[in-house]
Amino acid sequence: MSNVEIGIRESGFGTSRTIDGKPAAPPPRIPNPESRIEQAFARAKAENRAALIPYVTLGWPELGDTERLVPAIIAGGGDIIEIGLPFSDPIADGPTIQRTNQKALENGVTPTYGLEVARRLRANGVEAPLLFMGYYNPVFSYGLTEFAAACADAGIDGLIIPDLPPEESDPLLDACLANGLNLIYLIAPTSTPERVEAVIERANGFVYLISLTGVTGARSELSANLAEYVARVRRETDLPLVIGFGISARAHVEQVEPLFDGIVCASALLNRLDGVPSDELPRVAREFVEGLRGT
Repeated sequence: MSNVEIGIRESGFGTSRTIDGKPAAPPPRIPNPESRIEQAFARAKAENRAALIPYVTLGWPELGDTERLVPAIIAGGGDIIEIGLPFSDPIADGPTIQRTNQKALENGVTPTYGLEVARRLRANGVEAPLLFMGYYNPVFSYGLTEFAAACADAGIDGLIIPDLPPEESDPLLDACLANGLNLIYLIAPTSTPERVEAVIERANGFVYLISLTGVTGARSELSANLAEYVARVRRETDLPLVIGFGISARAHVEQVEPLFDGIVCASALLNRLDGVPSDELPRVAREFVEGLRGT
C-alpha cells in the first residue's frame, strides 16, 4: 500500500442516513464540558502546548502489560491514551504495529478482552481519556450499537476506525453519539475537498490529520507542507486538530506543536519498548514519553 488514502477506502460496510433518498446531515456537534477528551485538550491549551497522545497495542508485549504501561505513560506526560485493538490485517499500519498486532493476537487478545482491560484501568484510578484504535470488521461483527454501549460502560471515550470511510460511517457514528463516545475521523494530505467536507460535517472530539502519505511508522523527517495542510483544515472546523504517523522524537514534537492541538506517537514508542525486559517496561515507557514532552 503506497498511499494511506487507500487505508480509509470505501469499505462496503454500513449504510448512510437518507431522507427521501438523499443523504441527511449528521446531528450537530454539541460541546460537552464533561468530556474527558475536551478536558484534556483544554488543560494542554492552558499550558500552551499540544496534548500528547501515545499509542500502545493491547496485550503486547504480553497479555497483562497494557495495564502496567498505560499508568506509566500517563505518569510520563501522556494526556490521552490510544489503545490499539489488534487485527489480522491492519492496512493503515506499518511494520511495527503490524508486528505487535500479530503478537497480541497470538497472546489471545480480543475486543472483549480490551473492554475488560479498560474497566480495570478505570477501577484502578486511570482518569485520562482512553481511545480504542481498531478496524471495522471486529466492531461490525460485535454489533455497532452493542460495541458502542460496551465501550461507554467500560470507560472508553472514543473510537478511531481508519478503514471506515465517513460516507459509510453514519450507523457507527449514531451509536457512538448515543452512548457519549467520540468517533474520530482521519484526513490525509491527499484527501479531496469532498472527502474533507464529508469528515468535517461528521467530526466530533477532534480531527486526526495524517502527516504524510503511507502507513504508520517512525520517520526521521516530517513533511515540509504541514503548515499549509493544517491551515486548509482549520478553515473548516474549530475542533482540535491532531497530527499522527511519523512522530518519533522531541524534535518532531517541537516542529508540529505550534500547528496542532494534539500529537500522536505510536511506532517509535513501540520500537523503544520492543525487547525491553518485562520488569523495565513501565520505567522505559515513562522515560520515553517524558523525552517527547521535554520534561
